[in-house]
Amino acid sequence: MVARNPLTRGKWTGKTFRATVLNDIWPEVMFFTLVATMVSLVSGKTRHSLSISNQMLTVLGIVLGLVVSFRTSSAYDRYWEGRKLWTSINLASRNIASLIWIHVPTDREDTSTIQEAGEIVEHHPRLEAIIEKKSMINLVQAFSVAVKHMLRGEPGIYYEDLYPLVCFLPRYSTLQPEEQTEADLLPLWDGNPISEMPFKAEMSEKSDEPLRRPTLATITSTEPHEMEEGKADANSTWTNSFSRKNRRKHTFDPESVLPNVLTDRPLAPARNPPKETIYDYLPILLIFKPLLSFIKHIKAKLHPADDNPGLDDCRTAFGRRKNREATDSNVPLEITLFLSSYLAWLLKKGLLQPPIQSALVANIASLHDTMANLDRVRTSPIPFAYQAHLRMSMWLYLFFLPFQIYAQYKYLTIPATAFASFLLLGFLEIGQEIENPFGYDLNDLDLDHFCLIMERELHEITAHPAPDPEAYIYSYWNQPFAPADRRSAKDMLADVDHEYHGPETGVISIRRTLLRSWKEVQAHTIDRHRFKR
Repeated sequence: MVARNPLTRGKWTGKTFRATVLNDIWPEVMFFTLVATMVSLVSGKTRHSLSISNQMLTVLGIVLGLVVSFRTSSAYDRYWEGRKLWTSINLASRNIASLIWIHVPTDREDTSTIQEAGEIVEHHPRLEAIIEKKSMINLVQAFSVAVKHMLRGEPGIYYEDLYPLVCFLPRYSTLQPEEQTEADLLPLWDGNPISEMPFKAEMSEKSDEPLRRPTLATITSTEPHEMEEGKADANSTWTNSFSRKNRRKHTFDPESVLPNVLTDRPLAPARNPPKETIYDYLPILLIFKPLLSFIKHIKAKLHPADDNPGLDDCRTAFGRRKNREATDSNVPLEITLFLSSYLAWLLKKGLLQPPIQSALVANIASLHDTMANLDRVRTSPIPFAYQAHLRMSMWLYLFFLPFQIYAQYKYLTIPATAFASFLLLGFLEIGQEIENPFGYDLNDLDLDHFCLIMERELHEITAHPAPDPEAYIYSYWNQPFAPADRRSAKDMLADVDHEYHGPETGVISIRRTLLRSWKEVQAHTIDRHRFKR
């Protein structure tokens, strides 16, 4: 199968253009083209020739090409390794969910009431077991979402796609409500991506339910400034209002299928990419970016009180996009600890067979291993000295290139230098862009898509009823011995006079039927004309 050419597939848009490296390398290409223009005009219009010997051109070009190739291939290895590790998360998550949903028994106690603390409490063991298993599978889903936010430098759990999946987990290290204080808050609940809010004891484990359940009529009204310091207004849903304003397009809202819960802090959107600026649509204005950055720097020194780093744009003084700094996040680790503790509880209750226990342990360990490897890819970039030396060498090579080729190319030096700059700087920029494949660049891995795939698959697993095999195997729809014997399983069982049922000839007859099936499949599935081409 031949893949379609991405340059001719679909129509070109501004997003397509920004997905290329043209938007990042054009200032450098323009600079070296201007240098070539200057060399050509001075050498062609005056008595002074700026051409120099080109003896070093071939040697340096080969060396530089090999180094750039190594840089790009190393970055792509990191990109491909990140994709393989996400496949490992997907596989382990499906395995854990399948083992929990199918192999953890649902039928447990059949007593309808038991006595707790002197009171008769009604229990529904089957319903409780299903709720328990579905809740733990939701934690498996939350793991991939937590890893996504960790890799993007977004700590904490207060996100629209993560908080609804983990909000039921314990918040304190002590189980005694009267002893729960802010000092006892577990690491999972530490950190807020928006702003530090006052501690709210109302949302602690002292209450089994949220402060208030939202309704459609109250989800859009109030703003964050209506929140009094230290307590929430009982009639406002500003946290839900805050999050919904930052959601994706109304035509695609995957967070709408998650549990609808209230929080004591505002929820950040599931995606938090750098905001787009005028430079993304009019890159020619990047010429003025160094001057504006210098003016902003001087203004910040003269008026430090007016300086707000949070309002700064997402580009450096030279127009390059800023990479979000890596941050430590313990959320994926905490989720795996809860999964491990659930496994320990199942073993304590005697609800697991040893093979299933070993499979669950192995898959949880796989999540640990994958998380560690993803963090290694994220926090171990190409050494700065290598990147800096390579870029400076590239600049020097391209700067002196027109001086070396003018004697042979004359005015063709200008387009030749522009093409060489585009070629070499393009590969160099590609390597830098895909070195960290977990961000929001258009060429990065689509982690949101991967997480949504896992969400759909886990929900498909929990939708599986896991019926007894005898309920669907011995039916009229099943023809197990086709093509040699096209009778249904129901008919074969009902035909007691057939040789299949003979005490001596039964097994032999079945083997002959299976052998005829193999011969027919062999004859009809080999395209012999294919080998005559």
